[in-house]
Order: sequence, then C-alpha cells, then structure tokens
Amino acid sequence: MNIVDRLSVSDGLCACGVCAMGTLLSHMDDRQRLGLSRLIDSPRSVLVALFPYLTGAPSGNLSLYARGRDYHAVIADRLGAVAKAFQAEYPDNQFIVLADDSPLPEVYAAACAGLGCIGDNGLLIHPDYGSYVFIGTIVTDLDLPVTEQTPEGCLHCGACRRACPIDLGKERCLSALTQQGGTLTEEQAALVREHPLVWGCDTCQLVCPMNTHAKQTDIPDFGQSPIDTLTLADVDGLTRRQFYEKYPDRAFTWRGPAPLRRNLTLKEGENP
Repeated sequence: MNIVDRLSVSDGLCACGVCAMGTLLSHMDDRQRLGLSRLIDSPRSVLVALFPYLTGAPSGNLSLYARGRDYHAVIADRLGAVAKAFQAEYPDNQFIVLADDSPLPEVYAAACAGLGCIGDNGLLIHPDYGSYVFIGTIVTDLDLPVTEQTPEGCLHCGACRRACPIDLGKERCLSALTQQGGTLTEEQAALVREHPLVWGCDTCQLVCPMNTHAKQTDIPDFGQSPIDTLTLADVDGLTRRQFYEKYPDRAFTWRGPAPLRRNLTLKEGENP
C-alpha cells in the first residue's frame, strides 16, 4: 500500500493526493518561496488532504465554514498525527504540516493532486463534497509518486459571478470585508449591511450547481456544538480575552470581537 492509500485508510480523510513541489513553484512568488525555504530544506512532494465541513442547512449569520471547531486546529491535529507516524518511519526526512496560513498555493496544489477542479470563484470543487472543503498539506523532502486522477472541470455556468455582489472581485471580497478590522467606508458599510452574514460569505457556493448534491461531513469536530448565529448581545462589551474564553477554538475569533461587533451593529441599522 502506497503512502497516499495509507493516509486515506488510517485517518478517514475524504480525499488525499500528491503533487510534485516543482509543479507549484511557477505559481509561487518570491515571498512564498522564501517562506517555504524557512520551513523545510529541499521540498520535493506535497501530500494534500481535504477535510469536508458541510453539516446541514445554511440558515444562520455565520459562514458555514466557521460554525464548528476551528479548522486550523482540526487539520493540525489530524495531519500532525500522520506526519509524526511518517517521521518515525522515515527518520531522515522532513514532514511539515501546513493549514491555511501556508506559503503554498493550496487550491492549485489540491487540483494538481487530482482532488478536484478550480471553480470560477477560485475555490476547489471536489466531485463528492463540492467546494465545502478545507485543504491541509504535508510538505516533505521525499520523492513521492504523483496522484493520477482526472476530476470533472468547472461548468463555467456563471452562477457564482451573477450571484456575487462584487462580481467575484477578490480585492472587495465580502468574506474578507466582514473580517476586516477598523472603520469601513460608506460603500463597504453598505455592503456589510445588505449581506446576510456577519462573518464570511457563502453566496458563490450556495448557488454553484456542482454543490447541489454535496455530501455532508463525517468529521465530528465540524458537526458537534455548532454556532450558526451570533447577536450583538453575544459580543457586546467583551474584551479580546473574554471573547476567546467565551468562544474557544473557533475560526471566527481570530480578529477579536471588534469586527463582529461592528458588523452586527451595522445590521441593526446603527452607526458603529
């Protein structure tokens, strides 16, 4: 059994693959390459694993990705155990776990590893789980065979672009805007006020036809004790420390309570 099969079987991950490090270099700028060089010497291969997070109906005012346990912790726990096992078997090699805060072009890496296609919205779309997946990677200096898979491509139907309030403009992305710190411009405030969510954005995913039959996750961390809605009363008056203590291990806490408090105030029609 090869290393990818062992990874899939032993850890119950929904999809795993391998891409060559050399394939990714042309999609990395100097800053990303420098960042990677500080983590590992002579990287050769990237193991890519997907973690589906869809748990149910989309009602609520938090993005679907942020309702369960913080995915950074879930990926670190699961792939950390995998990397430790591989390290014991290959003591002369390196295995570095990366999740989101990564110098790698993760979506492109997942596509190169045969795990899905890249949609017009820039997200990876897996054949079974749609775009409701987190991407985790293990970078190694081992030469591993590249995964041979040919998933279907994006339909290029235009649904995501038509539904997006800012025409898929990354520089004005609503998900990033809801997480942005500080005071918003009048235009930005209007976008947040009209947006159904106070943290993140699921619009392009909800209208994607390739997500119509997306499977729900089997990962308990994303389905247990979900928080789908926050109110102003939930965050008003909380210090950063109190906020973290009240909502430990959640992806929506990384900027502290201020952006959420501002967004919730805007939604209620007041000036933050």
